[in-house]
Amino acid sequence: MVSRKKEIAKVTVEIFGDKYVIKGPEDPDYIQLLADRVDQKMRELSIRFPNLGVAKLAILAALNLTDELSKLQEDYDQLVKLLEERNRIDSLDGEMGRLKQSQAT
Repeated sequence: MVSRKKEIAKVTVEIFGDKYVIKGPEDPDYIQLLADRVDQKMRELSIRFPNLGVAKLAILAALNLTDELSKLQEDYDQLVKLLEERNRIDSLDGEMGRLKQSQAT
């Protein structure tokens, strides 16, 4: 068995005026997209809270993005439960249909 290591990307991104070299197994465009989202969130917050330093803005951005992620995860989990419930109902409907059909014959 041949094991293949995923190539490590090295991307230089700019977040809130500072450049960072990010290394990871993800696509460079994806890494840039993530950095752009962090940069955008920090810039939005800096307008609302102009007196906050960079470190506090970064923490606030992280909390905001984590809140968004948590809410999306909750929505996803709820949708999965609804789909599972729907599948159970469909399965029961199918069983009932087969029972009625077998009783009719």
